[in-house]
Amino acid sequence: MIDATLENFETEVIAASMTQPVLVDFWAPWCGPCKVIGPLLEKLETDYAGRFKLAKIDSDQQQQLSAAFGVRSIPTVILLMNGQPVDGFTGALPEGKIREFLDKHVPPAAEIEEPDPVDAPEAAPVDAAEAIERLSQACAAAPENDDARFAYVKALLLAGRSDDAKVAFAPVIAKTQQVRRFDSLQRLMDAMDFVAASDSKRALADSETRIAASKRDFGARFDRARILMAQQQWTAAMDELLEILMRDKAWSEDLARKNYIAILDVIEPAKPKVADGQIPPDDPTVASYRRRLSSVVLS
Repeated sequence: MIDATLENFETEVIAASMTQPVLVDFWAPWCGPCKVIGPLLEKLETDYAGRFKLAKIDSDQQQQLSAAFGVRSIPTVILLMNGQPVDGFTGALPEGKIREFLDKHVPPAAEIEEPDPVDAPEAAPVDAAEAIERLSQACAAAPENDDARFAYVKALLLAGRSDDAKVAFAPVIAKTQQVRRFDSLQRLMDAMDFVAASDSKRALADSETRIAASKRDFGARFDRARILMAQQQWTAAMDELLEILMRDKAWSEDLARKNYIAILDVIEPAKPKVADGQIPPDDPTVASYRRRLSSVVLS
């Protein structure tokens, strides 16, 4: 259990939820029901043995965070996964109901065992072609392994083999609504298709002309961001998407934020193995752009 504040929210809640569900408990010292549910949540965090992380937020002290999540009464409990709220409840539920709530979302105990070496086929230092071949073999050996599938399709896309990537992605295309990383791959492929269907130099020049005429031409900014994505100019693409988010956070059904997160998913390197109890370092570019996104979204 950790106490989350505005200062550590990005690291302890948003970033942590990318790899582990985070249960956020909005409470206050004067709240009677909070004193009932708080110990229950702490007990369940221990019982679930790492299947979720508990973060407690004092709503009186952290009013900006409470406002960002639309908290109107306490206790309010919100579950975050992959950087986004996915479910929640208000009030002091009994332990059985909280377990039912958790069991709908957190991974079964069997899914948090140490991964088989096939889960991280890119660990060995090999060239791109050999890495792609290893990933192909990993997918063939374990078609249900989403981690290997994501790494394989990602490697093909980064190598410019978009047609091969589409073939490799086909078995999991139905999962794009359930698995965020697969949705991210789909967004990158869409950007590549957008560029392939047009003269990218002319389209880029046209978007820049439209932006110069109106900084709020979000369609032009989004077109430019997609072209930059397809060209693997990642930070430039995210900078363009941030320009949209700073002016209209929910533009076109959250399209800018979703593509921004897709880029982060694609460019984030695999976490290196570290000794027990240690936290692997974040990639500095990914960490920096996650902070920038949080700063804009929570402002």
